[in-house]
Amino acid sequence: MSATTAGLAQHAEPPRWLPAYVGIGSNLDDPRQQVERAFEALTRLPQSRLVLRSALFRTVPYGEVVQPAFVNAAAGLLTQLAPEALLAELRSVERALGREPPRERWGPRVIDLDLLVMGRETRATDSLRLPHPGIAERDFVLYPLAHIAPDLDVPGLGRVETLRARVANRGIERL
Repeated sequence: MSATTAGLAQHAEPPRWLPAYVGIGSNLDDPRQQVERAFEALTRLPQSRLVLRSALFRTVPYGEVVQPAFVNAAAGLLTQLAPEALLAELRSVERALGREPPRERWGPRVIDLDLLVMGRETRATDSLRLPHPGIAERDFVLYPLAHIAPDLDVPGLGRVETLRARVANRGIERL
């Protein structure tokens, strides 16, 4: 390493920690256990720390597909990963926990991990949208998220508690 390179390395900024919020849901194969397994898997993400976990909530399925009730939760992480890298890690966790490609949109699933909000990031690419689309209309996202981060300001949408107060409770039950 040259003296110039060594000098730059000494002054390189350490990776910054960003807050990230993940929605968790399951309605197959013992959904409560699936959500608990997802929380455990989140503790092993590289360059990340699970710092908040919501209560579990039984929720009515979204959409027209007839299916069992969901168990939903939210996790708060601190991470040094870029948004795309964190999303890739979440997809890897889903596969490891037995998620198969969905057969129907909003259909039943063993596990679903959605990157909801990451710092003040806003993105709209083919692979990642931040904040997560539909967050402001989904009770099954907002109730668990309000449990751990009611004052979180969702970029472009407002505070979580305000958003939660605007959505109808379609029969959500805290477990």
